[in-house]
Amino acid sequence: MFVLEPRASVPLSLTLLVPVIAIALTLIIGGLIFGFLGYNPTEALYEFFVAPLSRPDQIGNLLVKACPLIIIGTGLVFCYRANVWNIGAEGQLILGAMGAGWLALSFPEVQSPFFIAAMAGTAMLAGGLWGAIPALLKVRFRTNEILVSLMLTYVAALFLDWIVRGPWRDPMSFGFPLTKTYPDAGLIPALILPGIGRLGQLHWGVIFAFFIAIGGWFFLSRMLAGFQIKLMGDAPRAGRFAGFSQAKTTFAVLMISGALAGLAGMIEVSANIGQLQPHISFGYGFTAIIVAFLARLNPLAVIVAGLVIALAELGGDTAQISMGIPKVVTGIFKGILLFMLLAGETLTRYRLVRVSSRSAQSLATPSKREKASKRGKANV
Repeated sequence: MFVLEPRASVPLSLTLLVPVIAIALTLIIGGLIFGFLGYNPTEALYEFFVAPLSRPDQIGNLLVKACPLIIIGTGLVFCYRANVWNIGAEGQLILGAMGAGWLALSFPEVQSPFFIAAMAGTAMLAGGLWGAIPALLKVRFRTNEILVSLMLTYVAALFLDWIVRGPWRDPMSFGFPLTKTYPDAGLIPALILPGIGRLGQLHWGVIFAFFIAIGGWFFLSRMLAGFQIKLMGDAPRAGRFAGFSQAKTTFAVLMISGALAGLAGMIEVSANIGQLQPHISFGYGFTAIIVAFLARLNPLAVIVAGLVIALAELGGDTAQISMGIPKVVTGIFKGILLFMLLAGETLTRYRLVRVSSRSAQSLATPSKREKASKRGKANV
């Protein structure tokens, strides 16, 4: 039989090779699924991964699609490096968008060029405080942050739905659940490239997303606080021995992750929608989990991973239009990719070792010395 044995060290080549193998296996399995459904696998994969890049304006749309994934994915890297599992980035995105929307709707006549920065700060505060709720419950009552953060996502979604249908609904929206449009000072302008012009829906938020990912890498790899986060995730006992606080680390990473998710929500609404409505996200908070793991919890690699997942999303739209492939197939792609990444992560940290049945039985059965030790501890 085979057992998993921890590796003494993980080679860099294996770390770099696993995501590539995961993507390759996803493409192979995806091609088999297309063939089983009656579609041409080669044509379908072309529509998914090549056609969306066939025009310059589509490249701009790809960057826009990847923008919230990069920002949220960077925040999730902080949590997962600390072994804190935030699954509620979608709800934190919604709260951030609502916080920025409240500020924009409260000052409809504002013309200050710094208003967009104030909206970003409000969004980060709202998202960070929403992320602090599972942190508080985990530290104070030992609750599971996975369940709490996930359930808060649905609370946030229902709260937004009630707000846009009730107190904040525009009287001139003809009954549609929409708020008033933001003032011009609350909208993120389009990005005009010199000599090229505008590429699709490209906006300035994309530039900030790249800077956030680079800043996250610098923080985690070059600063003491980043070392503390990684140490508390990899060796919490050693971290506590060094004087670091598990509770403070949990609060810090969940609030950072929530703040960045809230900023992503503000950018998504201010750059692409211009007003609040019941659905302001296309599942970015959940998709960013795949981005973080595809990047192997490296903020710099989050940029590449975000672009790859965004390409699959755009490719799903392209394939649906040109070939009639159901949109749900995109979700299958992401699910297979996540499964491959998790399997690869396991094989990166552990290796399969073949052992005899007698050895396996001895591993499963406590030795006499271990039994005596346990009895001694019980007697003490």
